[in-house]
Formats: sequence, C-alpha cells, structure tokens
Amino acid sequence: MRTSILAALLGAALMPFSAMADDLDLRLKKLDSEVSRQAETIINQQKAIEELKDSLKNRPAAEPALTVDSSSKTSGFFGGSLMNNPYISVILDAKGYVSNLKNGQLAGRGVPGYTTEGTGLRNGFNVDAAELLIFAPVDPYFNLYTNIPVTDSGAFLEEAYVVTTGLPAGLQVKGGRFKSNASRLNSQHPHAWAFAELPLAYRSFLGPEALGGDNGVQLTWLPSLPFYSLLGFEVLQGANPLLFGDDDNLGPHAFSAYARASFDTSDDSSLYLSPWVMFGSTRTTGILPADDVTGNSFDLRGNSALYGIEALWKWKSGRQKLTLQGEYLYLVQNGELSEIDAAGSSVKLEALKRHQDGAYLQAVYHLDRFGIGARYDRMEIFSDTFERSGANQSFGGKPWRVSAMTEYHFTEFSRVRAQFNHDRSDRDGRVNNEGILQFTFTIGAHGAHAF
Repeated sequence: MRTSILAALLGAALMPFSAMADDLDLRLKKLDSEVSRQAETIINQQKAIEELKDSLKNRPAAEPALTVDSSSKTSGFFGGSLMNNPYISVILDAKGYVSNLKNGQLAGRGVPGYTTEGTGLRNGFNVDAAELLIFAPVDPYFNLYTNIPVTDSGAFLEEAYVVTTGLPAGLQVKGGRFKSNASRLNSQHPHAWAFAELPLAYRSFLGPEALGGDNGVQLTWLPSLPFYSLLGFEVLQGANPLLFGDDDNLGPHAFSAYARASFDTSDDSSLYLSPWVMFGSTRTTGILPADDVTGNSFDLRGNSALYGIEALWKWKSGRQKLTLQGEYLYLVQNGELSEIDAAGSSVKLEALKRHQDGAYLQAVYHLDRFGIGARYDRMEIFSDTFERSGANQSFGGKPWRVSAMTEYHFTEFSRVRAQFNHDRSDRDGRVNNEGILQFTFTIGAHGAHAF
C-alpha cells in the first residue's frame, strides 16, 4: 500500500516535467520544419537569381535594366504580374518663357545657313508635352517599350519598339520606332536633358528635337572586355525633316554607326567616349528660307553625313556630383538645290555643297538636390563652307550662345529649373536674351536613365 501511494505521489510530482518535455519536443519539431522550409525558399531564390543573371549576361547595358523573366513575381503598376500590368508613367514638361523678342520674331528665328525652324517657344506659358511611357516584358525573349507624347497638336507615337533579351554573344536587336542611339544625347528624351533645350549644333543639324523617333532596326554588340564597350548599327526610314527628309519615293535611306567605351578614372569618377556617324540620302526644304522677292522655296536632294564625337566625365563623392560634357559635330552634304515656285514647278537647279561644324561644352555641379550648370555653344569652328554653284555664301557672324542654369530636385519625381540664354545664333544682329522656367513632374514607374 505504501509503495502504491509513493508511486502515485511521485507520478503526480513528475507530471508537469513530462508535459514540459512533450511541449519542448513539439516545439523542436516545428522549428526543424520551419528551418527546412526556409532552406528550401533560399535555394529557390538562389536559383531565380542565377537565372536572372544568365538572362542579363548578354543584354547590352545601353538599355534600361528592366529585363524580367516571364516567371517573375515582380509587381506591375496595378499590382500582380508585371507581364499583365506593365510599368506606366507620365512625365509633364512645362515652361514659362520670356524674351526680349516678340513671338513673331521667335517663330521665324532659325539659324541662317543651317535651319529655318525656330525653337517653338513663345512668350508666356508653354506645355511642351505630357509623355506617356509604357514598358513590359512580352515573354522571356522580348521587351516592349512605348512612348506617346501628348502636345497641343494631339497625341503621336514617338517610340514603340521591341528589344531582344536572350541573344548570345552580347548581341541585341531592336525594332520598331525609336530614337536613334547614335549619340547619347540624341537617345534621351527632353526631361533627361541637362539643360532646357538641346545644344545649338544639334538644333542646327538635326532640329530642336534631334533625330526624333524613326522607324527602323538596330543591332548592337556588347563584347566581353575588361571595360564597358558597345558597337551599334542602325537602318532607319529617314524621317528627320532637316538632315534626311521623309521622301515617299525612297525606302529606308538613313543609317547610323557608333562605338562607345567607358573607363573608371578613379574610385569616384568615370570617362565615357563615343564616336558616331549618321549618313544617307537627303531631301529637305528646311535649310534655306523662301526667296524674299519671288517667294519661291528651295528643295535640296543629295547625300548627307553627320560625324560626331562626344566625351563625358562624371565624378561623384558623397553629396557632391560633377559632370563635364562636350561634343563636336561635322556635316558633309552635297546635292542639287531646286527653286520651287508656287505651282510646284522647278524653276532652276544648282549644285550645293556644305562642310560645316559645331560644338558645345558644358559643366553641371550638384550638391544634394541643388544643381548649377553652364554651357557654351559655337558653330563654324573649323569649317564654314556653304557653296551654291561653286560660290561660297556668307550669312554674317558665327552663331554662338551661352547658357546658365540652376535647378532644384524636390524628389526624384519633381524638378524646377531656371535658365538664362544669351543667344547670338541668328547672325542678323538681333540678340535673344531669354529666360526659361522649367517644371518637370513624373508619376508612375519609370526606368533609370543610361549613363
């Protein structure tokens, strides 16, 4: 009896310890199960990372780093799969403008001997465009990009192109409508420019929007070298109205080729260099204004080649950033200049020869969100040949312009910029002192800009 009572008392005393042992064993089993599950998740994530690295390995760095595998769970603009809900953004570019010249004078203020087109800005308020940008991967092999600016004239398709994502040996193909990548500056949209407008050489040879969106195909090669390098070639329809002209009688008649290289010059700085060329058949009415006496216009048919070399040095340390940039452009153009009367008949025909050049230098410094910059533009540095029937034409002094700007980035989505230009590009003695107050706002997901 005493033994039974003792056993009962001992069992009662040990019961809490037994329950604790069972609970501890259960917790250990749950912990082991959770560790196993997390280990499996880490293995799957590592596999996904390796697959993403493989898919990006052959992608040229000139394209925005938005390549996504079809199995990705990356969220789109409206949530869910990026393939079903693409990145969508809207960028508003608005300007307040004031000039010592009247709007009528500004509208016809070209660059004599280069272009008859003005900048398009008017005294008062200007809304350049609200750009709608859309991006999404089509499948594991293609990405699709679209840019649709909406202006006072309505909406138009500036860019809509596909880019391959899985070609071997560093090759990539782009096809559709796109801004030429011949030069870094030409490939940028206006909101990415360091100043409120393009340099004078770009406006003189290509127009205020540079080459713009054009239908064509592009092939690039990213060789395996110890530094960044890229080779590219493009075949374009040639719609630019100033350098090539959209001739219904011709198919694709514009081409570009370029090479790019970037080197680290220190732990905090890098240097980018790129020679490039655009060439093809030309038909344009934008070089010379209509005859003052007869009112007849001039139509040029011939061939053009525009050569360029650009250099960009970037330094960044802590809160500070400095960018130095310069570019030289040289035009060779030969053809036949026709004088066209009001009825559309050719009045006379003469030979035209142009060997002209231009360049710009600019510097931009940023401290956190605040930035300041200056730029100097000059045409006819080494060459100023504009021959009609063998006789060189004189248009007056050499076109030049100096600009200063300051800007403040409230966030990466909003910016205000104030700029002043002292412009002597008209060559008629009329100086254009102009002030520009630019506002840029972005909503939605927008890919990072290239170097």
